[in-house]
Amino acid sequence: MNRISRFLLRPLAYSVLGLSLLLGATSCTTTARVGVTSDYDHSVNFRAYRTWAWYPQQRSDTEGGPAQGYESFLDKRIRTAVEQQLGSKGLTMVEASANPDVFVAYSARVEDKQRAVGSPYGPYGYPYYGYGYGYGSLYNRGYVTEYKAGTLILDFVDASRKELAWRGQGQAQVDNQTISEAEVQRIVTSILGNYPPQDGRPTSSQAYRE
Repeated sequence: MNRISRFLLRPLAYSVLGLSLLLGATSCTTTARVGVTSDYDHSVNFRAYRTWAWYPQQRSDTEGGPAQGYESFLDKRIRTAVEQQLGSKGLTMVEASANPDVFVAYSARVEDKQRAVGSPYGPYGYPYYGYGYGYGSLYNRGYVTEYKAGTLILDFVDASRKELAWRGQGQAQVDNQTISEAEVQRIVTSILGNYPPQDGRPTSSQAYRE
């Protein structure tokens, strides 16, 4: 390759490199970390729970379902992910009329939020989301970015006592006004990573999912 050819190809190589870096940065922002918290009734023996059912008075999700005999996409995604995860933990799903050990309910929402940081990335190279843990002011230098936060709460209600036994919450940055199937799977998996609870284990944690 002569000198002129090398000179002409150099800008193209720089463009390809710049595009690669841009795509890499984009993948970091779309692969959001999941902030997870949980709390529970310490008097409950969670190992005794063998069967579960969806809470019969489950309220509608943010997309309006389930209603009129059909399910919204978000409702179906959440139910599928929860059923898979609880099945992997050895819990058997039954009908609500079959006297399960525990009822499970969920609530989900997507909100528009803002964060003020010194740069789009935190000190470790990850996009900084904050999650209200109190250290966002360290990076507040006047930059304000907008993002959508998807929040999912899972409640486990003791069927015999009709009392809340365990609650897990997960929040992550999402791309759209709804929560995609992959995002639902990541959030549900992160939340149920804290179930069943163990005494002495912290009830809140930061879970990272690629």
